[in-house]
Amino acid sequence: MYPILPLVGLTFFLACCYMIYRHFTHISVAGVPGPEPSSWLLGNMPELAGGQVGEAEFKWQEIYGGVVRIKAPLGEDRLLITDPKALQYIYQTAGYRYHKQSERIELTRLISGRGLLWADGNDHKRHRKVMIPGFGIPEAKALLPLFFSYAAQIGTKWKDIIGTTADQAAVLDITGWASRATLDAIGELAFDYQFGAMENADNVVSQSWNNVFTDTFRAPSDASLLALSLLQYVPRCVREFLVDNVPCAGLEHVRHTAQVTTEVARELVASKSAALLQGKCNRDIMSLLVQANASENEKTKLTEDELLSQMHTIIMAGHETTANSFSWAVFELARQPEIQSRLRREIHSMERVVRARGGSSFEFTTADIQAMPYLTAVVKEVLRFHPVAFNNFRQSATDDVLPLSKPITLRSGEVITELPVPKGMKVIISIAAYNRNKEVFGLDADVFNPERWLDGSMRKPDSPIGPYANLLTFAGGLRTCIGWRMALLELQAFLVELLSDFEFSLTPEATRVRREACIVMVPTVEGQKGTQLPLRVSLASRE
Repeated sequence: MYPILPLVGLTFFLACCYMIYRHFTHISVAGVPGPEPSSWLLGNMPELAGGQVGEAEFKWQEIYGGVVRIKAPLGEDRLLITDPKALQYIYQTAGYRYHKQSERIELTRLISGRGLLWADGNDHKRHRKVMIPGFGIPEAKALLPLFFSYAAQIGTKWKDIIGTTADQAAVLDITGWASRATLDAIGELAFDYQFGAMENADNVVSQSWNNVFTDTFRAPSDASLLALSLLQYVPRCVREFLVDNVPCAGLEHVRHTAQVTTEVARELVASKSAALLQGKCNRDIMSLLVQANASENEKTKLTEDELLSQMHTIIMAGHETTANSFSWAVFELARQPEIQSRLRREIHSMERVVRARGGSSFEFTTADIQAMPYLTAVVKEVLRFHPVAFNNFRQSATDDVLPLSKPITLRSGEVITELPVPKGMKVIISIAAYNRNKEVFGLDADVFNPERWLDGSMRKPDSPIGPYANLLTFAGGLRTCIGWRMALLELQAFLVELLSDFEFSLTPEATRVRREACIVMVPTVEGQKGTQLPLRVSLASRE
């Protein structure tokens, strides 16, 4: 047995001493308005982490505005931020002066290893420099046919299933199918590797990633919330040991996934390194990474561990996020049939244009995708309303001053237009709540309405942040999602291909769908296990 209880007790004691010291020696944000905590021991964390994605943040933003003081365990003050000007400062102006929180780094390392998502500061710059050749605009555009081909594979499977039913319709798990297709797609484009998920092949990587987030991070207990907070008070080597080795049934799945993915990554890197020595190099992302890393000097190249970890990072970012974004898109279309019908008409109209163009094959181009304004509006609204990565966590490296879009009235009655924050101040950036900020996206920001992107109501932002439509869904600044263009094209391709042929409608189970917070936001059904989105799927009629 590990001596866990004495270690936890010592950590708890040191944490209390540190909190008392900070209370009397640092810049205070205690005057910033915010909700009362449920307890000193846990603060507001059970409410923040316990409900569906955004429930607490939406309420607090409505009551207190764009900067909210909340309590972490042991009475620690933290800031929940959705103010556009403050976010622009954190992401773009301050850059690496707002680094990752130490305890959150361990969660990231557990999921994706020491890859791009884990790296910070100069390490992050080094990772991006090596990885960027695989994620440019030409590389993204070249992948559009591949995205369409995997969406078409889903369509073929669905038609086979629907064809065996009496009413020519079937209840299908949208997320399950999308997850398998996007995993196969990321396997081919990123690694030149066949996961075989669409064919139910007995692939250990595919099996290990199945439901890993719901199994590990769904509905965290009070004890796990407290333990996560206490991790910040122990040295890094101790944190890593605890996360990697402490017996915990909830962590076994994600540890197994990490081990399996690393083993496959090691084989891939070895084969691609050998091919490079022979003068051969494919155009998949892993081959480009190996090639780029080989050309760097020893001080700027990735270590073996970091290079292997990029496979974890790419699978998580390119598979889980896109599959869930597509699921939420189809869910909204099933809830609002008039939007679904209008989008399908636009797709069918563009199909006729593509066919009339002639040529040896029927193939959409990126120009065709961009020429569908309602598709663009729907995609923007899906990414706004259902951001799969819904929170970000940062910590100030120095004493600082946050600029504000709107003044804050402190508890004392003082009105301020900028907010001093101390070194070490932990901020929670609510992507979900910012994307529903009524000052940015209109008074109906809490309603799914693609029309907002077409009717001229979306004015030019005063404090632009993200790389796409001023959304925070792909983060911003130095931390902008490196593969956001690929993710966008894949989502568009899946919608065009599948909405053209199929009609989606709600099932009784779909009325009980939850926006589950599991590091990423996944659809689950109330009272049931695992990620799922059961919808009725039938063949769509054509004009």
